[in-house]
Amino acid sequence: MTAVFRALLLILVFSGPTSVAARAAAPKPVPIVMQMTVGDSDAQRRAFLQIAKVLEDIGDDRVKIEVVAYEGGITSLLPDNHDTASLLAALARQGVKFKACRISMRAHGLKDVEFPMEVDFVPAGAPEMIRLQLLGYRYWRP
Repeated sequence: MTAVFRALLLILVFSGPTSVAARAAAPKPVPIVMQMTVGDSDAQRRAFLQIAKVLEDIGDDRVKIEVVAYEGGITSLLPDNHDTASLLAALARQGVKFKACRISMRAHGLKDVEFPMEVDFVPAGAPEMIRLQLLGYRYWRP
């Protein structure tokens, strides 16, 4: 074997699945947007548990999930919601994005400082849902 051939063979063997070709062939995560409009904290908890199950079964490398909370669903993002607060923090660590609607915040008398740092804010929930779907996100309503 020539030295060049051996060098190429070693490169192929040691590059394995982290090679540029393998990374390029890996599918991009499927973007999903969940509409959170229910005001019942037990239903909100079940929705967050569904997200956790999806991430566990499918993998956080295969899906990218954003939760847009408005109307009664805005309360799912509050730190004093004992049914969802710890789940929200854990899901955020797994890459789930949470967005609060400012219109719903005003309707409920809520301010930015009342939300955990994992929550982002959008001017309005329904238009954010449509905007994300126009960008290719798949719709999920618990």
